[in-house]
Amino acid sequence: MVMMMMMMMMMMMMMMMMMMMMMMMMMMMMIMVMMMMMMMMMMMMMMMMMMMMMMMMMMMMMMMMMMVMTTKTTTTMMMMMIMMMMMMMMMMMMMMMMMMMMMMMMMMMTTTTMMMMMMMMMMMMMMMMMMMMMMMMMMMMMMMMMMMMMKMVMMMTTTTTTTTMMMMMMMMMMMMMMMMMMMMMMMMKIVMRMSMMNV
Repeated sequence: MVMMMMMMMMMMMMMMMMMMMMMMMMMMMMIMVMMMMMMMMMMMMMMMMMMMMMMMMMMMMMMMMMMVMTTKTTTTMMMMMIMMMMMMMMMMMMMMMMMMMMMMMMMMMTTTTMMMMMMMMMMMMMMMMMMMMMMMMMMMMMMMMMMMMMKMVMMMTTTTTTTTMMMMMMMMMMMMMMMMMMMMMMMMKIVMRMSMMNV
C-alpha cells in the first residue's frame, strides 16, 4: 500500500513538473514575441537544462523505486526514501540556480516595466514549483513516520491493523490540510506584496 502511494506521488510530481514546464514555455513564447534573438536563445538553453534536470530526476526516481521494490526489509526502504529525498533536494537546488541565472540575464538585458512584470510572473511560478516540491517532501516524510508509528503500535497493542491505519490516515490528512493552508497564506502574502510593488 505504501508503495502504491509512493508511486502515485511520483506520478503526481511528474505531472506537476510537466505542467509547470508547459506554463514556462508559454511564458517564453510570449516574451520572445517582444524580445530580441539573444534572449530567446538564452531562454531556450535554460529550458533545455531544466528539461534535462527533470529527466534526471525521473530516472533517479524510477531507479529508486526499483530498488525499493527489490528490497524487502523496511530499513532499506527507509534508506532509499531518504536517498530519494536527497536527490530531489539536489535537483531543486540546481533548478533554483538555473532560474536565478535566468533572472540575472533578464535583468541585465532589459529595463522595461514589462520585463519586470514578466519576472514577477516567473517568480510566482518558481514559488509555486517550490511549494509543490516541499509538499511532496512532506508527504514522503509523513509516509515514513506512518510506517514507524504503525510498527510501534503493532508492538504495543493487539488492536487490528485497520484501525491503526485509519488513525494514521486521519492524522496525515490533518497535516496535509494544515500545510495546504500555510502554502495558501504564503502565496497570498507574496501576491499582495507584488501588487503593492506594481502600484
